[in-house]
This record gives sequence, structure tokens and C-alpha cells, in this order.
Amino acid sequence: MSRDAEIRAVVLLSGGLDSATVLAKARADGRICYALSVDYGQRHRAELAAAARLAVQLGALEHRVVTVDFGQFGGSALTDPELDIPTTPSEGIPITYVPARNTVMLSLALGWCEVLDAHELYIGVNAIDYSGYPDCRPEFIAAFAELARLATRAGVEGRKFHVRTPLQQLSKADIIKLGLTLGLDYAQTVSCYQSDDDGRACGACDACRLRHEGFRAAGVDDPTRYRPLL
Repeated sequence: MSRDAEIRAVVLLSGGLDSATVLAKARADGRICYALSVDYGQRHRAELAAAARLAVQLGALEHRVVTVDFGQFGGSALTDPELDIPTTPSEGIPITYVPARNTVMLSLALGWCEVLDAHELYIGVNAIDYSGYPDCRPEFIAAFAELARLATRAGVEGRKFHVRTPLQQLSKADIIKLGLTLGLDYAQTVSCYQSDDDGRACGACDACRLRHEGFRAAGVDDPTRYRPLL
């Protein structure tokens, strides 16, 4: 395939279950993938090591890590060590929401797309089995796609950007089933909000709960490595 014929895409890759599935799906769809991870000061930094492994295993042409320290602002239990990670479901938008995270990450991906002359951005947002984050909703994705059209040279010149959200309307169980059909090894992913340095999960946070329930609903064994109970 010549470079001009390639369908290039930037895939946001956190190292978690959803983003790994998206990268596997993009590769299965024939995309030439450039994986982008963001070191935003997250407490669960083992996911960045997982992202590096997954980018290689899933065939990304290139993997980059960009540093943007959201911890300077705080406001989220994922970036502020003074805030406890909740271990029970809560009403409304949880304290693990990181203000403007997906907006910033998609903007970084959009910038790389422009340099690569790529016109597809993949992100693993989901509107069914998720934590209620406002920047996971279809309305936000549609608004960002319009922003990309208005705010870029490519958009002004009539070359449309597509924000691909292949998991948007899938349950966690369906996401897992999709990934398994693509040969994804979920033991290599890290989803826990407070995983240890070895990537072992706490088993109690919202991300762990959604992940474990997804494997149960999919009817497959949960391959997650959990920390021993004290």
C-alpha cells in the first residue's frame, strides 16, 4: 500500500480495556495506526506501561507519550493524592472525572493528525457502561468533530476529520467480546484507578467494578491481576 493510499488514524491509547479494544478494532479495519498516550499526572501510572506494551503487540506504527500535567489544577481523585478514590457507586458525576481530559486529549490527537495528514481519530468513549463522565457522550464527540472542521487548516480546506467511537453504544460485555474476537489479551491491560506499580488492580474502584462485571456478563473468566487482600 502506498503512503497516499493509506488510511492513517491516530488512536488514543490509555492502556486500559476500552482503548486497547479500539486500537485492535482500528487495526482490524485496515487503519495504519499511530497510538497516542497522555501522561496527565494520573495516579494509576501503570497504565502507561501497559499502553507501551499494547502499542507494540497490536501493531501501531508509532507510539508517542505526551505529558500534560492535570495535577497542577487538581479537582479529580485521579490526579490529586489528597482525594480518595471512591470504592462505592455515587450519584452524579464522580470525583474521578478529570476536568476537560478528553477535550485536551482529542486536541492533541487532532494536532498529530494534521501533521500526519491523517483524518481519523479513534477514542474509546462509551455511553452505556461508564462512570457518567460528560466528555464520553455522543453530543460531545459530535461537537468536537465540528470543532475539528472549523479550527484546522485541513478542515478549512474541506478535508473532513472523523472522530471514530466504535465502542460508543456497546456494553462492557460486548466490548470484551469484540476484543476477544480480535485476539486481544485483556491481561495486558490496566484499568484500575489505583493500580500498583506492577499493574495489579485494587478490585474496589469504579473502573474495577465495571470491568469485572463486564467479564462476568460476557461469560468469560476475568484475567485481571488483583492485589492480595490485606
